[in-house]
Amino acid sequence: MSERVKKFSMIDCMLSVICVVFTSEAIAPAAAIGNSAFFWWLLLIVLFCAPYGLVVSELGTTYADDDGGLYDWVRRAFGDKMASRVGWMYWINFPLWIASLAVVFPPTITSLTGIELPLVVQIAIEFAFIWVVTIAAFSRVSDAKWILNTAAVMKIIIACTLGGLGLWFALTHGFASGLEPMSFLPSFDPNSLTYIGIIIFNFMGFEVIATYTDDMENPRVQIPKAIIIGGLIISAIYIICTFGIGAAIPADELSTSSGVVDAVATMAGSTSWIVYVIGFLFLITLVGNMVSWSFGVNFVAVCAAKDGNLPKFFGTETKNGMPKGAPLMNGIVASGCVLLLPLAEFAGLSDLFWALFSVGMVLLIVSYIPMFLAFPKLRQVDPSAEHPFEVPGGSGFHKALTYVPVAVILIATFMTLVPLNGTPEEMSKLLLLALTIGFLVAGEVVRVVCARNREHAYLGMAVSGEPPAREIDLALVEEEKELREELDYDPVVSETSEKVLAQSAESAANAVDLAGISVSPMPNDPKVQAAKEGLVEDDIRETET
Repeated sequence: MSERVKKFSMIDCMLSVICVVFTSEAIAPAAAIGNSAFFWWLLLIVLFCAPYGLVVSELGTTYADDDGGLYDWVRRAFGDKMASRVGWMYWINFPLWIASLAVVFPPTITSLTGIELPLVVQIAIEFAFIWVVTIAAFSRVSDAKWILNTAAVMKIIIACTLGGLGLWFALTHGFASGLEPMSFLPSFDPNSLTYIGIIIFNFMGFEVIATYTDDMENPRVQIPKAIIIGGLIISAIYIICTFGIGAAIPADELSTSSGVVDAVATMAGSTSWIVYVIGFLFLITLVGNMVSWSFGVNFVAVCAAKDGNLPKFFGTETKNGMPKGAPLMNGIVASGCVLLLPLAEFAGLSDLFWALFSVGMVLLIVSYIPMFLAFPKLRQVDPSAEHPFEVPGGSGFHKALTYVPVAVILIATFMTLVPLNGTPEEMSKLLLLALTIGFLVAGEVVRVVCARNREHAYLGMAVSGEPPAREIDLALVEEEKELREELDYDPVVSETSEKVLAQSAESAANAVDLAGISVSPMPNDPKVQAAKEGLVEDDIRETET
């Protein structure tokens, strides 16, 4: 079977990393920490972002054929039980995240236009956002790369505008948050500590690129380069944006949902055309960000469903081989969440964005703990694996790459969910804690029910060896058949051509050996091999006829 045309270049990969990882809606919550945010950004770049990028680069290139990204890595290391939990947390975070961003749209529009929108109109706008993201997820990532690339460029424009206006505003009007040296040191007040999890969340998404491998030209080269270069650019962008917002709005007056637009309006003037442009770009980047994440999340859900670790509906696919059930569930759950908006306001939960965002954020970052633990485990149980990119250093450095980020995640989760004092603001965390526990319990119920319908449990590579091949992607087989029909495929001619190609390949291999060049073979994909065998049987039957 011939491979699908690879359409994802190195530039596309880098822009996708920026689009996925740089979340413009999370800039304001992170900036709410105040001037000490700069300290936390720099510290967490070292303690979390750098280890995270290195670990994902090694796992993503070593197991480039694993369509499920971090879900498959955890499954290889620890088996179905832990992989099921990771798959659930990684998936359920996404519809909550979509809903939280949908809630941002109406107030941002009101901020730009000054028009108070009726509740019905607000819900209609939120539904439109949710289902645009849902429908876009039915396309291949290579077909939707223009969305990802455009959103990435827009995010860079927003960052540069915020940074440039912030510098100008600070020089001409002074820095709104003050420039006292002590204010840049870490603050351990409950409000600041609560938002540290947001900074960690802002670095998430490198592993999403590992689910794009089917559309890449050379994933083993593109993945680490895109993560390293993109990570450096993203870190700079975040710090620039934090500076821009801090120059315009004091931390205690910052809105977590509309802070970006408010900052631009303060610096450029509420009637300036720049405000409308940045506001429009901000809303578009929300769509692009969700579309880019949807590809990774949906493939994780599909793989988990095919393994019997999520309900079978999640594993259904469209005719072109893209997830169908998972995106539809995203849309349904997110729509249900935004319908709770009137009830939330009635109950006094004014900031529904922060509630949904916080719960989804916690579920997402907790799902990364098994991924970090899978890094040393897979080195132990799969020592013969080829590492196109291998994290340098000794065992002590590798342990630090594993356990320091895990500790950071646990601390951030505690700060986000557990009240640190008895004030009303801190006690409101109890609702977030209850919702998080509820989703975790629901995930355990799903895991147990799905396990009962599974014939055999995969226990990890240490016990069960290589993971069994998933079912053949029938859409790819149909695509191959259609291609052969277009080329007027003749099995007899094909057999002769294959012999000639085999001889040419052997000659090329001999030339490479003479040149002293070492070439690592690409591992065979079991699904592709199975599809090939099925097509060969078709050829034999056609020849006999």
